Amino acid sequence: MRGDGGVRGLRPGRFAPLVVLVVLALLPYSTLQVPGLFDGVLNSPGTLQLLALCLVFGGVALSYDLLFGFTGLLSFGHALYFAAGTYVANLALTELGWGLGPALLLTSAVGIALPLLVGGVALRVSGIAFSMVTLATAQVGSILVLQDPGGLTGGEEGLAVARDPIPDALVGVFNTVNKYWLALAYLALVYLVVTWVTNSRAGHVWQAIRENERRVEVLGLRPYGFKLLVFVLAGLLAAFGGVVHLLLLGGSTPRVTTADFTLGLLVMVVLGGAGSRWGAVLGGVLYTYLDSRLTDLAASPAVQDLPAWLRVPLSEPLFLLGTLFVLVVFFVPGGIAGLVSRLRERRGGRARPAGDGTPPPGRVVEQLRDAAGRGAGVGAGAGRPHDGT
Repeated sequence: MRGDGGVRGLRPGRFAPLVVLVVLALLPYSTLQVPGLFDGVLNSPGTLQLLALCLVFGGVALSYDLLFGFTGLLSFGHALYFAAGTYVANLALTELGWGLGPALLLTSAVGIALPLLVGGVALRVSGIAFSMVTLATAQVGSILVLQDPGGLTGGEEGLAVARDPIPDALVGVFNTVNKYWLALAYLALVYLVVTWVTNSRAGHVWQAIRENERRVEVLGLRPYGFKLLVFVLAGLLAAFGGVVHLLLLGGSTPRVTTADFTLGLLVMVVLGGAGSRWGAVLGGVLYTYLDSRLTDLAASPAVQDLPAWLRVPLSEPLFLLGTLFVLVVFFVPGGIAGLVSRLRERRGGRARPAGDGTPPPGRVVEQLRDAAGRGAGVGAGAGRPHDGT
């Protein structure tokens, strides 16, 4: 009986991320053609480059979901940390002549200090005021990049990265496969970190803050310290994504500094399902793929030969992606992950967790309160404030 219970406890879904990781790692060895989805075989440089970008933005979207989906912080400035990662690493490699290792250490320091500074101010307020403060700081960064102070950022033209300090394995079209594996390693790192922290003591408090911050304060916890922690962690993970993006494209582009970039991350998370790890990754991958393919479609003769009332909207990928966002919000609330969860409930006849094993909405605060009442777990010493740092 005990053995049967152990077998039943091993849910196949728990191994799904590992299976997906192995499949993606072996993908460059495949010569399979997928007409309509990709222009060449799966291991062609162009296809691997597109897939690598999808993986990077899957990881960046997951870092944003840590803020928005798991903690309920609607930030409009997440682009600032991604841009800081790509530009700081670029300047360290190009202007200072540092190697990739020291450049990554400098980027890590900036990736911690910058969100710590911004979050320390922005988190003093909440709601729409918090969103506006993060938007304002991101706009400052965007203006700074476009002004090109001292010729450091390249302005609207962007900044190409020097090739000499970068390892040869990450330079050139023939090494696209290595860049693909680097992007996959970044996504795996972000997924592991987010899985670990969301299942930790702090992760349970973040989810409780998302549901009812006032009740978290009643339990004797200080939400400010916990929110600052998740703000810094999400910013650091986004900065690492900026470094990988730099190595993929061979340069930094001012497009990643704009508020539109953060709005794109928001669409990714909502499309995949806020508060779901695999949902955010899938949303990021799907959005990036559609953005690229719709851009190619807009320039194709099939669209250009259409009447003006069809050609104009179909020539704007953002219009089509925005339409998709509206449809998801109205007809698929909870995104792809929410849809899958509802289908499982109908098939199994009982409620399941909202996503990735996290407690369903409405239960996190109660579980936190119960733990506090037992004097264990997240609520240990509930009569005394904790800041979570």
